[in-house]
Amino acid sequence: MTQPTGSQWIDHFLGTDPPRANSLVMTIFGDAIAPHGARLWLGSLIELVAPMGATERLVRTSVFRLVQEGWLVASREGRRSAYALQEEARPRFERANRRIYAPPGLDWDGGWTLLMAPNGSITAALRNAVRKELEWEGFAMLAPGLLAHPSFDGASLAEILRRIDGDGRIFVCSARELPGVGSRPLGELVREGWDLSGVTARYRRFIDDFTPLLTLLRGGAAPAPQAAFVMRSLLIHAYRRVQLHDPMLPLDLLPTPWPGSEAYALAQAIYRLVWEPAETHLMDVLRREDAAAPEADAGFYERFGGLR
Repeated sequence: MTQPTGSQWIDHFLGTDPPRANSLVMTIFGDAIAPHGARLWLGSLIELVAPMGATERLVRTSVFRLVQEGWLVASREGRRSAYALQEEARPRFERANRRIYAPPGLDWDGGWTLLMAPNGSITAALRNAVRKELEWEGFAMLAPGLLAHPSFDGASLAEILRRIDGDGRIFVCSARELPGVGSRPLGELVREGWDLSGVTARYRRFIDDFTPLLTLLRGGAAPAPQAAFVMRSLLIHAYRRVQLHDPMLPLDLLPTPWPGSEAYALAQAIYRLVWEPAETHLMDVLRREDAAAPEADAGFYERFGGLR
């Protein structure tokens, strides 16, 4: 069977799983714009996403919604509009970046983070906000008023609680197994609190979708800059969507083999093959409207274990 070209792979992917404009814009900001000053002109954004099927009208609607939701901030210069990451949203982008570009769950010291909010101790609104935010971050509700996660970053948890006005209003502690006590291993809580079947299926679909792209990239010439940018954006968009459902548990507590590890290695390999021509296209687009658009910051080159 004839191997598809890069443009054929892109057309097939967009035809079978076209990204929603709102979510795609978020991916572009997190992956491409944040390392370059976190700001761009609307015309540049429209040009970047056009090859992925997002029309100008959809982009305008998307950025308007993201401003309303507190993700972006808008500014104007004459008839032109620019959009930048909202300062308060940066910690959430940074947490998402750590999830996407860092190896999953390699270091775990056996500790668990517990949040407790007994009945009547907080309002129903705060209780719902805590549950919504922390379940999105991978916490499980083990019992009414009890949320748990192994290996969650304390600074990130503090930022979340401040943002939802839960700082100082919820009991937070760390837990470990007591040596010498004949209890069930804490690791068995994973089977009690987390259903991993859905995220397992999503990782396997990601692997099925993107393995042909890796084969294509390894077997042919480097893609043209615009095609490389589209590939990189679709890769991170799809990978981010899977990770939104992944509780990011330590590997020690996950089934073996864990498809998330294979998916990470696949994303890493593709990203390393396309990032450089993709950056060429990105800078060409940005500098058509802003000659002073900055090069990528140092943190960009640390993605996926190092790009250089």
